[in-house]
Amino acid sequence: MSQQQPPVRSTRRSPSRVHRPGALAAAGVLALLPLVTACGGDKGAGGGKAAPSVTAAPAAGVVAPAKVEVIAGLTGCKAKIRIDADELRQGLCRTKKADYLITTFPEEKLKETWLESARVYGGKYLVGTRWVVSAKPALLESFRAKLGGTIRELRGIGPKPTG
Repeated sequence: MSQQQPPVRSTRRSPSRVHRPGALAAAGVLALLPLVTACGGDKGAGGGKAAPSVTAAPAAGVVAPAKVEVIAGLTGCKAKIRIDADELRQGLCRTKKADYLITTFPEEKLKETWLESARVYGGKYLVGTRWVVSAKPALLESFRAKLGGTIRELRGIGPKPTG
């Protein structure tokens, strides 16, 4: 009489289950973009291409890739982490001047994908190596002096805002 062995079950998760929380977090970020960039103001007419500005050396000497908490400290706030996923980490800073988001990425290509998605909403962003700060344009220049990076202006879709 031969004994049959029970089927072997893998303890590994299927790829769709492993990446689902991260995908949901990324979708949440995209859903929040209109809220963050609505106050972004000046939308350029760069035909959809990012318009980089002059990059200054960071006064604080931030070495990329920085953490959300480090960038927040350099901008004068303590970030409340809103998203902590494989694809990105994002913290919200609330100050008397304004609320703003700091997003870090484990890979440069994830940052570029995020920026490409943000292009739909337009606005200005301070962009460094594997990080992005989303704030009112008036704050971005002061943050650039502390953090370095480049201010990128992304053209949104639809008509150019008036006044």
